[in-house]
Amino acid sequence: MGVVTAYIFAAVGRSAAFHKVTTTIDHRGVGSIRDGVPAPVPDTNPVANLISSADLRWSFGGKSQRGWLIYAPLVSHMLRTSDAVGTNGFSRAVGRWQEARALRKTGVIDSETWFSIIGALQSARVKDRSHPSNDDLVEAPPSELYDPERPAALRRVEKGTYAAYKRMLTGAMKDRSLGLRVTRAGALDPSEKYLKIVSAFRTRDYQDQLRKASPHSGSAGLAVNSPHFTGRALDLYVGGEPVNTSDSNRLLQTRTSVYRWLVKNAGKFGFHPYFYEPWHWEYVR
Repeated sequence: MGVVTAYIFAAVGRSAAFHKVTTTIDHRGVGSIRDGVPAPVPDTNPVANLISSADLRWSFGGKSQRGWLIYAPLVSHMLRTSDAVGTNGFSRAVGRWQEARALRKTGVIDSETWFSIIGALQSARVKDRSHPSNDDLVEAPPSELYDPERPAALRRVEKGTYAAYKRMLTGAMKDRSLGLRVTRAGALDPSEKYLKIVSAFRTRDYQDQLRKASPHSGSAGLAVNSPHFTGRALDLYVGGEPVNTSDSNRLLQTRTSVYRWLVKNAGKFGFHPYFYEPWHWEYVR
């Protein structure tokens, strides 16, 4: 018999906090070790996913990573479960994902399972990175930008993407649980920052400038062949520092109600996420 204590970061509305969870498991609760993560006896070791979420070692974009707790809302969405990490229900959802993809069915997110989830997320992103013509771009008004002083050349968005963004924004404003401040005319209030556009279309020259200014960002943060070149990638404000890739900032962002709404609803409007950057959404329809 043993006791496992874990700390889960949970959001309620726009606030978030760490919650202590203590679980007692017996000798049947932990099976073999694979990729540094205990493999469970089915339905007896939900705690193994808590361990994996904090400790699984992997790399992405040339950077070492630890755990996947930052991505838990996306993971749950991909697994089609509302059960919390650390429950039997979540473990069963993992098992269904593994079985559907001919992976070893353990109910625990190990390295193989984790990269299959990442692969599925990445496969839904924009494939064609060609530049749009000037006629294909529309200029978003300053009021829809996180920084209303952003130059006009950096406020351009591909026309179809902009129309889809406006539809998605309307959907979000109708959801009163988000608490978005809205004007009588039905637009985001000037004081509201959530879901406003941080960045949209970029030229290759501008992307090169960003990469030179942040030489340690790596390909995960500032891609050489960025989807922003298409005008169909939008960086939206979802909390914290708008585009800071530190783990603490991204964890904060993925716990906001606005981000979780996007995870559940953005696909209805044709937008898919770049899992590593909570603010980055691409129009693929």
